[in-house]
Amino acid sequence: MGVILDSCVWIGLTIGRVDGRRVIAATGDAPVFISVVSLGELAFGVEACADPAVRAARAASLRQIEACPRLPVTQATAGAFGMLAATVKRMGRSPRPRYNDLWIAAQAIEHGYALLTLNPADFADLPGLRLIELEGR
Repeated sequence: MGVILDSCVWIGLTIGRVDGRRVIAATGDAPVFISVVSLGELAFGVEACADPAVRAARAASLRQIEACPRLPVTQATAGAFGMLAATVKRMGRSPRPRYNDLWIAAQAIEHGYALLTLNPADFADLPGLRLIELEGR
């Protein structure tokens, strides 16, 4: 079984707020993946950065992360996303602020993978999602 790292974990690793040893301990021998949704979020972080030095550092990190095994969005992902968004709406919450999180969660559900995150509240009560919280930074 694989593990998808949430965007916040990739960012934390990049800026040194997350210890890579903790990620390794949390994922064990499972293959680790990045969602193409996270790649988009990270690319936005590069493009939106006004500081040239920070932008260059982010771009270099993104190039390294892009070498990781990635999961595309598929028709099955879309179906899982629709179910999750509807579930969130039925719970009385708006799915809009967390669309990217729902897409990533949908990929985890589609593939039967766990999702490793620093922000478990972003994924609270999503049916079928196996969540791993990365504690301590």
